[in-house]
Amino acid sequence: MGNRRVVVACSGGGDSTALLSLLFSLRGSLGLELSMAHADHQLRVEAHEDSHFVRELARHFDLDLAEARLDVVAHANQQRMGLETAARDLRWAWLRREAVSCGADLIATGHTLEDHTETVFLRLSRGGGVGSLMPLPVRQSHRWSPLIEVRREELREYLRSEGLPWREDASNLEGFTPRNRWRALLPTLRQESPSLDQHLWETHLQVRELSELRDRMIEAWHGPRWNLDDGAQAAVWLRAEAWREDELRWVLEAAFRHLDWTREAALLRDLSGWVVHHLAGHGRHHSFGHWALDPRKDEPLQWCLHPSSIRPASLAGLN
Repeated sequence: MGNRRVVVACSGGGDSTALLSLLFSLRGSLGLELSMAHADHQLRVEAHEDSHFVRELARHFDLDLAEARLDVVAHANQQRMGLETAARDLRWAWLRREAVSCGADLIATGHTLEDHTETVFLRLSRGGGVGSLMPLPVRQSHRWSPLIEVRREELREYLRSEGLPWREDASNLEGFTPRNRWRALLPTLRQESPSLDQHLWETHLQVRELSELRDRMIEAWHGPRWNLDDGAQAAVWLRAEAWREDELRWVLEAAFRHLDWTREAALLRDLSGWVVHHLAGHGRHHSFGHWALDPRKDEPLQWCLHPSSIRPASLAGLN
């Protein structure tokens, strides 16, 4: 079996430079074949210096380097999104194409423990719910972040010990993005709780385990307790039995995700409570806002939850 090909995303900053050096030193024992990728977002006048630095790194490690110049400002204006989101979207779209073109199934990134903490607070502040507590797993699709449990300063100590320079992005200290504003607030929290980052990572692991258990339960219930009609007139079928509100909310979240329906937490909480109440009632039509609940008269133990604006074909003539 040949080596596994990995594209190392390298900005020239301390995190990605340390990642590159560590993976290069471990490539033999890990069975890795490495190449590099660098994106110029054209947002800073120093960007061309970063690109030059990354080219020097590629020559130092004798690795292939792919480069791209991304028009982040145009993409942000066109899609009406912030620069940070636009940069991430363009960068990851390009990195995925680059991985496919060179036959790599992994894109290594220099995400650190501090990145994880910043993302937790950023997503919690936006109402991300329980998913906010596990935003940056070690592996997610093509992304591989082997340094996610390592502190930034540990990586810089490693680089100093290896005599390797790195680039500092001064814009990381400017408060024009939400992430940068959270980054400025977190040192004060760490003074109060020096182990804040490690505690949040442990919480991440616990929440992931609970989420995986919940997902296994939902999958086991699929068929015996609930089902989907994902055709043109989509609906969720539910068995009339003793549902708990939290159980039904989990099922509705999974079903709505599959059907690409809105999944706001408040909606799912209100809807699951309403459905649980009526599943135990008489077999007649019920409505709740933009939603309807109908029984199948040919199958007394089946109820159909669907948008009130449509009537699933499977209900035609049944009530």
